[in-house]
Amino acid sequence: MRHRPKIIGRLIRSLFSGRGLWSALRPWRAIARLGAAGAVAAAVLALPCFAAVPARVVSLNVCTDQLAMLIAAPGQLVAVSHLAREPQSSAMAAEATAFSVTSGAAEDVFRLKPDLVLAGAYTTPVTVRLLEQLGVRVERFASATSIDAIASDLRRMGRVLGREATAEALAGAVSARLERLAAAIAGSPPVRAIFLDANSYTAGAGTLMDSLMAAAGLRNIAADLRLTDTARLPLERLVLGKPQVLLVPVRYGQPSQGEAVLDHPAVHGLIGHPPAVAVNGAAAVCATPATVATAEHLAAVGRAYAKGQGMTDE
Repeated sequence: MRHRPKIIGRLIRSLFSGRGLWSALRPWRAIARLGAAGAVAAAVLALPCFAAVPARVVSLNVCTDQLAMLIAAPGQLVAVSHLAREPQSSAMAAEATAFSVTSGAAEDVFRLKPDLVLAGAYTTPVTVRLLEQLGVRVERFASATSIDAIASDLRRMGRVLGREATAEALAGAVSARLERLAAAIAGSPPVRAIFLDANSYTAGAGTLMDSLMAAAGLRNIAADLRLTDTARLPLERLVLGKPQVLLVPVRYGQPSQGEAVLDHPAVHGLIGHPPAVAVNGAAAVCATPATVATAEHLAAVGRAYAKGQGMTDE
């Protein structure tokens, strides 16, 4: 639309140059001769969303890594982020070993000659801006805070990669599993639970873990305590919260100082009274089918606890 003033200017000059209106309208006469089909084709090509199916895709975000690995055609995904192989962050760390890893620096990505780069909402803005200035198409995905976002994110990735059928099959399976899960916990009293991570962090309201717990029929004590997002949880508040189920992360490799809180006597005093359940923390980092699997597992834990405490008639 920015060329409209120039076109109008040429039309006006033609009208006053003696060539007349018929000559001035020559470009529009040529467009008219294209017919309806030509007009439609021109309109489609003018749409900014029109793009060929990408052949070389690079992902710079641990969540887009996993969505792309699930959906991309063989050979379509060229490289993933360095976090893709970290089990603390990625539920598909083993699968990621089949792909090259990029540092995420703009020069390293550009050398791979991608025709599409996948990024998160907070992926290094300098890198993303440089790639866009170099003419590389970048698609950004927002961080999911709800288990209900899995199906929609899968479908969007399918559209971006030109793999709609594959994405639709995965999204449909996820939706069906969530429907079965909701039916399984319907009418059951919620089990009070809390997630305790390294450095005494927990997941409050508005987090993917909070949504995952709700889908599993667990009542997040951190949300009851009015904690939001990822927040510190003093051990005193943990003990006073009286959780019925304590969720702790799966530990990988050598123990760290941050994990010392999980061995604190106050926490050990809770373990056994509420059962401690090790969960895959990566399933709450990104919304993927692994998130649903974790919710299904926690729902079974909650039902078993409720039955053991006489909270159900099962």
